[in-house]
Amino acid sequence: MWVKLCCLLLYFLALFVLARVFEAVAWYESGFLATQLVDPVALSFRKLRTILECRGLGHSGLPEKKDVRELVEKSGDLMEGELYSALKEEEASESVSSTNFSGEMHFYELVEDTKDGIWLVQVIANDRSPLVGKVHWEKMVKKVSRFGIRTGTFNCSSDPRYCRRRGWLKSTLIMSVPQTSTSKGKVMLKEYSGRKIEVEHIFKWITAHAASRIKTIYNSEHLKEEWNKSDQYRVKIYLFANLDQPPAFFSALSVKFTGRVEFIFVNVENWDNKSYMAEIGVYKTPSYILRTPEGIYRYGNNTGEFISLRAMDSFLRSLQPEVNDLFVLSLVLVNLMAWMDLFITQGATIKRFVVLISTLGTYNSLLIISWLPVLGFLQLPYLDSFYEYSLKLFRYSNTTTLASWVRADWMFYSSHPALFLSTYLGHGLLIDYFEKKRRRNNNTDEVNANNLEWLSSLWDWYTSYLFHPIASFQHFPFDSDWDEDPDLFLERLAFPDLWLHPLIPTDYIKNLPMWRFKCLGVHPDEEMLETFQDSESDSDSENKEVFSSEKEVSEDDELNAFHRRGEGEPRCGAETCSCANKYCHHEPCERKARSYGSCSAAGDVEPDWSAWPSEMLHCTECVVCLENFANGCLLTGLPCGHVFHQNCIVMWLAGGRHCCPVCRWASYKKKQPYTHPQPLSNDTPS
Repeated sequence: MWVKLCCLLLYFLALFVLARVFEAVAWYESGFLATQLVDPVALSFRKLRTILECRGLGHSGLPEKKDVRELVEKSGDLMEGELYSALKEEEASESVSSTNFSGEMHFYELVEDTKDGIWLVQVIANDRSPLVGKVHWEKMVKKVSRFGIRTGTFNCSSDPRYCRRRGWLKSTLIMSVPQTSTSKGKVMLKEYSGRKIEVEHIFKWITAHAASRIKTIYNSEHLKEEWNKSDQYRVKIYLFANLDQPPAFFSALSVKFTGRVEFIFVNVENWDNKSYMAEIGVYKTPSYILRTPEGIYRYGNNTGEFISLRAMDSFLRSLQPEVNDLFVLSLVLVNLMAWMDLFITQGATIKRFVVLISTLGTYNSLLIISWLPVLGFLQLPYLDSFYEYSLKLFRYSNTTTLASWVRADWMFYSSHPALFLSTYLGHGLLIDYFEKKRRRNNNTDEVNANNLEWLSSLWDWYTSYLFHPIASFQHFPFDSDWDEDPDLFLERLAFPDLWLHPLIPTDYIKNLPMWRFKCLGVHPDEEMLETFQDSESDSDSENKEVFSSEKEVSEDDELNAFHRRGEGEPRCGAETCSCANKYCHHEPCERKARSYGSCSAAGDVEPDWSAWPSEMLHCTECVVCLENFANGCLLTGLPCGHVFHQNCIVMWLAGGRHCCPVCRWASYKKKQPYTHPQPLSNDTPS
């Protein structure tokens, strides 16, 4: 998870650097930056009209270029970035979808139950033609959609009773606007009563009703009273301008941020005394002033702060976010981080997508589960102070220059999704290249695995997990505090010996402890050295044969082979056996116990127990082949503590019997390590 998080942070850093490179290239080619102001005098009449349409100001009665230019200047400063975005939006020929309502419940769910948006609905009465024609309606839909106004069509033929109850006996236009200034308040439906059925007149009617929700100030006394008043709103944004009504984007934002931000329009058209404006720090008009408990912020001075709906919306969302905004942001970040698994995972293609689907499901489930208690805590009344401090932190951090760069980059990449996806893909391919190179240097075999091999291993793992859920082996020795493994009892109940044995991977065998048996006071000669080399070579050859044909030899055949090998070719040259520990009461050891018996037939010599792992039980006989341990032979121990010849126990385990031949403890399961008791000191009395 931390690797994917670091990769995602590196990707965001690359996006930030790439945006600065694009700015430098644009400055080198055109000689201007996105934050550079544009003189409206140098613009054409078409570009000026485009700017007014994006800001939501009517210009139907302004035939002269001079009047249009003055209206642009009165609404706010124009930057190169805003001009570029407006022209690109006009050139884009995207068709905006409009909703077709199926009946009363559909209309109520989308229109009347929506408390934070504006709807424009065309009602078509029975056996009547629509009020606005198809061509003009498409233009209307495209015009109002710039300001977040949703549109729809309600045909009374689908629900005539609802139309009669509403009084919609003729085709008309319905506009829904929140009635109160509180969040999730009532919705008010207004019907268009104008005579002129034109796009500009209908749009002017819409903007007039939306602007009526904004508090308007006409004199300095009212401004002073409002400026010093403290109410429920912690964040207020003032528009000081010489306009008849605020722009449409300003009115649309007032509906969108209902209950969070208060929008106030200060009309300074007929003001003679502007001294109080200078006292509060407003020296020019138009000005967009954000007033917070932390101070005053002038919108439009930093990067990406354009006079448009989209730019101001992202600015206000960063200052006063909703819980839903934070959830969507966390959802996007978590899924971007999860998709990094597609490039970090190496091996077969199918393996990559299986791991990706698993990661996506896990991360999204954890995200939703983690958000549930957060939503519950936010409802508690004594967390209001924590909520206020969190918003204060947001306001402090998001009014910095770095935050303005991040918002500008977010608007740029969101308007160019192809660039965003291509850079993400390129970043992922780089991660895939370096990860593949790193694993090849570490000699990892999974890099070259194909789809068929991986599917085969996946099926083996699945069947093993299905029949034997806990078939994993940890590195030995174990540091466990459990005296007994509770899974052993459940395993016995679920899988008795009469059933088919599950498939268990044999990878754990290579992790078993291995050492050589040594005796004290015995010096190996040339003959013993040759015997040891022969036995070691036999051990290696037998191991290879075991793993190549581990499924083909049955249990009885292997035991017979062990006895034949013990009769014809003795493994150890010893004829006696003894147990080194009085606590080892296993039958083979007790049967031939003789207080530190001899290691060979030559004489009674004690084994060198210092070479044994501390977790192993002391014994000198292998219960698989029933032969003593010879000096220099390879031994292997199991988690239960019992010790065997390395060849014998490998043959036993590879044959499918994954348990100890003595105590039947699972050979892949943890067990509390055995500790030898400290011998008591025998002090003779003086």
